[in-house]
Amino acid sequence: MSIDKTEILKNICYTELVYERINKKLKTDYSKSEIETILFNIIKETADASVQKTGKNFYVTNTIHKIRITINSNTYRVITVDKTI
Repeated sequence: MSIDKTEILKNICYTELVYERINKKLKTDYSKSEIETILFNIIKETADASVQKTGKNFYVTNTIHKIRITINSNTYRVITVDKTI
């Protein structure tokens, strides 16, 4: 099953708490709009093969930025962002 990144990018959304969670996990202090722009661009440039659906979540793993974005596959809401090695 292929995952449509266009659908993810079109519907991606955020909660108030996720902005704080992202800044805490990445040790940054980005504004809401900066976070949205950065994540949108990372998802857009990530190879399709690096986008996987496991259970109810999409996992977008970008090795260049060393980041993994977890997105709920039903609501397209960003759950968290983790640094990868």
